[in-house]
Amino acid sequence: MQRSILSEEILWQAVLQRDPAFEGLVFYGVSSTGIYCRPTCSSRKPQRDRVCFFDSAAAAEAAGYRPCKRCVPQEAIAPDANVAKVLAVCRYLETQVDSIPTLAELGHTTAMSPTHLQRTFKQIVGVTPFQYADALRIERLKQHLRQGETIADALYETGYGASSRLYEKAPKQLGMTPATYQRAGEGKQIRYAIMQLPPWGTTKQPSFGWLLVAATQQGLCSVRLGETALELEQELQQEFKAAQLQPDDPELQQWVQHLLDYLGGVQALPALPIDVQATAFQIRVWEALRAIPLGTTASYSDIAQQIGQPKSVRAVARACASNPIALVIPCHRVIQKGGGLSGYRWGIDRKQELLSLEKQLAAPEKTDSDQAEG
Repeated sequence: MQRSILSEEILWQAVLQRDPAFEGLVFYGVSSTGIYCRPTCSSRKPQRDRVCFFDSAAAAEAAGYRPCKRCVPQEAIAPDANVAKVLAVCRYLETQVDSIPTLAELGHTTAMSPTHLQRTFKQIVGVTPFQYADALRIERLKQHLRQGETIADALYETGYGASSRLYEKAPKQLGMTPATYQRAGEGKQIRYAIMQLPPWGTTKQPSFGWLLVAATQQGLCSVRLGETALELEQELQQEFKAAQLQPDDPELQQWVQHLLDYLGGVQALPALPIDVQATAFQIRVWEALRAIPLGTTASYSDIAQQIGQPKSVRAVARACASNPIALVIPCHRVIQKGGGLSGYRWGIDRKQELLSLEKQLAAPEKTDSDQAEG
């Protein structure tokens, strides 16, 4: 059976993290070399589009791949029983098109109690079995809509009992209504504004450069920092090819002003609404980032611990790097475990500026009596 995009993402994360829990349960082949490896192989990781997965060494060799001489994948290793059961649940959920099974049903198929299954599944996958199955259903719906099926037929084929249940979730899971998604986002309106920012701080150098702010009716969909206005506008057009881009309006200007006041050191950012499409893992990471207090920082391992996946440090770093909403989702507050600054999508210099700015914003203001005593 062909794996879903979701289950392959689980396996890919295991490879990136060199997770020993997946030993003996998955092997990956690299099309550019014709070699297959264990998930824990210490060799340089290939590009994702060159990787395919196998359930056994025999399956990889039957597909024409040679065993890696470094990790020797053909030598048997006893698999982790819990991971094996969780992967079996994933495969079972991928076959259930008409409905989402209950925890009791899933537990029966794996000889695990519903409570233990729920806890173990979330620990390994990062979401609950229901959230995983619901994401699978949305994935199937998207496939049917892209193939040109009517919304009614697509709903029936993917097991939605009523269209209202889908439309309630559509803005969060599709980023738009099913009808809009079916047209590849055509007609969706995105308001945007681009402005040059003044030099930052009391020294008046260096400047933050240019700022782009874009939003749908639901909230901010893109906040970017860049060197030129043209660069930022081209990136926006590339990201939202099928949408109707239009100049900003009074509501967007209010959000822009909040960002300008923040960058000017006038006030901290309020909780602005956002409208982004993301995986369940990315959403959990970004929510954790928004919970980091102003003027403080956290390490990638801190965030991994906070979301309950301590081995997912590299995946946390990738989620930070893919953040489309600069400043509002404060990925600049994440640093290396030793305290050093790590990479930042919009430049290390800007990251340092932002952290210095936030320390000033978080510092308690002196009262008149404090100043007199000082």
